Amino acid sequence: MPNRPIALDEYPIHQVPLSLRHVATSDRNAYDRCIFHVMDHSGRALLIAGLGVYPNTGVIDAYATLRLGDRLYAVRASDALTDDRLALTVGPLTVTVEEPLARLRLTCAADPGDPDGLAYDLTWNAAFPATWEPHHTQYRGDRLMLEGRRFVQAGTCTGSIHVAGQELAVTAGEWTGTRDRSWGVRPIPGEDGGRAAEELRPEGFHWVWCPVRFDDRFVMVIVQEDADGHRTLNEALVVHDDGREVQLGWPHTDIGYRPGTRHPERAVIHLTGPGREPLELTAETLTSSPLALGAGYPPPSSQLRSTRGDPHADDWQHGTWRGRGWTDRRSYDLTDPAAHPLAVYGVTDHAARFTLDGRTGYGIFEHGSFGRHDPSGFTGYDSVAREAGR
Repeated sequence: MPNRPIALDEYPIHQVPLSLRHVATSDRNAYDRCIFHVMDHSGRALLIAGLGVYPNTGVIDAYATLRLGDRLYAVRASDALTDDRLALTVGPLTVTVEEPLARLRLTCAADPGDPDGLAYDLTWNAAFPATWEPHHTQYRGDRLMLEGRRFVQAGTCTGSIHVAGQELAVTAGEWTGTRDRSWGVRPIPGEDGGRAAEELRPEGFHWVWCPVRFDDRFVMVIVQEDADGHRTLNEALVVHDDGREVQLGWPHTDIGYRPGTRHPERAVIHLTGPGREPLELTAETLTSSPLALGAGYPPPSSQLRSTRGDPHADDWQHGTWRGRGWTDRRSYDLTDPAAHPLAVYGVTDHAARFTLDGRTGYGIFEHGSFGRHDPSGFTGYDSVAREAGR
């Protein structure tokens, strides 16, 4: 089929001498996607929604999950990527950019055959300017596995969510919204990792990602560490409502885990104020949504191998081809952790109440700690909080 220009090629926005149909790398793992978090301040509900484009595999997909009580409701859709890159719709899921960096609309159409299924119509309004996260890279041996660029933003949400015969009214004063927009190269399931995947498996990985909205400021904290505690990604930043950004030093985290698990119930993030005075950002988790269930984020490949043959391990993952017009709706019972063995090995998003310098805010405490992590006292993949003395 002829490789013709697409509509976006009319605009002077090219970065490389290629049509905007193409990205500047032939890496199959090229991606471009977004994620939204919409949380109720009481901890009753947490909605996570996202959409991704994978230009070198020809896939566009989207998902939404709602944690409500002990159930997780999920909608996922996947289709063939078309030349209309401004059409951010997959099946029932749509992201509409009404005003770039300021106002977006998120919708999930109801399923006529399932009147109790998840549906929503939400307007996301920015409360603070978008800010860059650090350039993110990860290597396995000499191979660059991940290289991404992201911006993050906090705002308010209004609208309604319908599920299981209930209507949740989403209001600006009682709900908070955060979002992350990223692109680059990130592993898509299905690739043969070769020798590096077999011989260079990481001993451990520790991750904290916290976008937090206060009334007059937005705080972003990122910590990524290897098994020995070596810091490979670091950020601590406050964005004021006038757009001014102030760095908050080198964050140190003190996480209180539920005994016998690595589930964080509370945390203190130690920061450094502009005058070098110590600051404490505290987090109390309200409800949680494991990204390995419904949202398409895979756990580490070593754990995927260990669960082959488990019927619960076969779940949709980002960028994978499911055929044209594929849509899936399901719900998960979260009362029995044993029913979802992959959840414990994936990153979990926790809606949380935060305090800082006498202020109360709301946001996401995203956390994953797998394998060995010396600063926490975890000795391996089977090590839990009781062993770590936390």
